Amino acid sequence: MKIYNTLSKRKEEFEPLEEGKVKMYVCGPTVYNLIHIGNARPMIVFDTVRRYMEHKGYEVNFVSNFTDVDDKIIKKAIEEKVDASVISERYIAECKKDMQAMNVKPATTHPKATEEICGMLDMIETLIEKGHAYMAQDGTVYYRTRSFKGYGKLSHKNIDELQGGNRSLLVTGEDQKEDPLDFVLWKPKKDGEPYWESPWCKGRPGWHIECSVMSKKYLGEEIDIHAGGEDLIFPHHENEIAQSEAANGKPFAKYWMHNAFLNIDNRKMSKSAGNFFTVRDISEKYDLQVLRFFMLSAHYRSPLNFSGELMEAAQNGYDRIVTSVTNLNYLLENAASDTMSEEEEKLIQEAKGYIAKFDEAMDDDFNTADGLAAIFELVKFANTNAGDRSGRAFLQALKEEILMLSDICGLIVEKKQEMLEADIEALIEERQAARKAKNFQRADEIRKELLDRGIILEDTREGVKWKRA
Repeated sequence: MKIYNTLSKRKEEFEPLEEGKVKMYVCGPTVYNLIHIGNARPMIVFDTVRRYMEHKGYEVNFVSNFTDVDDKIIKKAIEEKVDASVISERYIAECKKDMQAMNVKPATTHPKATEEICGMLDMIETLIEKGHAYMAQDGTVYYRTRSFKGYGKLSHKNIDELQGGNRSLLVTGEDQKEDPLDFVLWKPKKDGEPYWESPWCKGRPGWHIECSVMSKKYLGEEIDIHAGGEDLIFPHHENEIAQSEAANGKPFAKYWMHNAFLNIDNRKMSKSAGNFFTVRDISEKYDLQVLRFFMLSAHYRSPLNFSGELMEAAQNGYDRIVTSVTNLNYLLENAASDTMSEEEEKLIQEAKGYIAKFDEAMDDDFNTADGLAAIFELVKFANTNAGDRSGRAFLQALKEEILMLSDICGLIVEKKQEMLEADIEALIEERQAARKAKNFQRADEIRKELLDRGIILEDTREGVKWKRA
């Protein structure tokens, strides 16, 4: 398995720090609003990387944070006249809903910045003790950028040519800096802002320190993979390296992965341009599985253009896989025999070639575009060779292969059959009869069957009521 490492600017053979285990950190969203489709790309991409790693047998410890203290969160809280935590908790919940709809697996740990302040204070103190940070007169703590000899190695920038970066957390008193490149680790509170006690002043952390601290706490001082959007390479990830390696005295991350930008109709996404879409906006027109398919239709390091035409193409591609699985389910219900013929056994061996193609694509820096192409070839093979006279074992094997590859991509391609209201009522009546006969095992089986098909039962004083999940 080869991964393109931003640090070395080349593909490298993947060798984990600990055999059979992968420690992976992915920078998560700042939770002040609904997530947009730009946020969705790294979520989907690195969830797929995780899934493929697990498919290959690795135990993956996957950490992705929520930045829940930030100027934008505070601004929204002031506008709504509520505590900043109300805003962050609201949008963490909404983010998790969108992640579930995109079939993004929950992280092993989802740490929040506000719950890791003690660790940040400890790391800042360590950096001061080692001469990599200093306190200004107003209590602001800055990182002494030139003290770290490797600064610029991730972004491949010359330190003498660097400017402050796009998201340096600027504060009043910039003239207190020893060097214009120094960045904030801790900053004094302002009126109306949340703050924490510290040895330097009442205040809150800079943006960059949180990921260094959370990665160390939940994954250790050295990790296998650190990932995020390419906009984070500088200054955020560059600053993380400087903080972590200066504080811990060890290499921070072995492999750095970054996905390319997402554009809208060949333009950068922005509210002012009127081409800004949240994931929730897209869900009003498309199943978010289509959005996931679209995101995986290009290599993660290639810029991706979002448009209505391309989403329609993604819909058609996704539907091809779903239709094939639906047809296999129909054939399974009417299979001619349970056994697999000699000819069918040969066909299954031939089908395994498409799995090998898929693995080959994914082993080459997670080339999901070629991976999807391999799934389409398998779908075409199934459509051509599965028929009314096929054996159940053959059909089931074909179906399982399609489902396995689709699941690695996080695509749900087997749709639950929509139950008719008459069928639901009939099962409820059967359950009531089973309960009356004290056949509670059968009653529980029916409840579970309905739940598996998206029907929730509620036993009330007025009788049994049901609703769709």
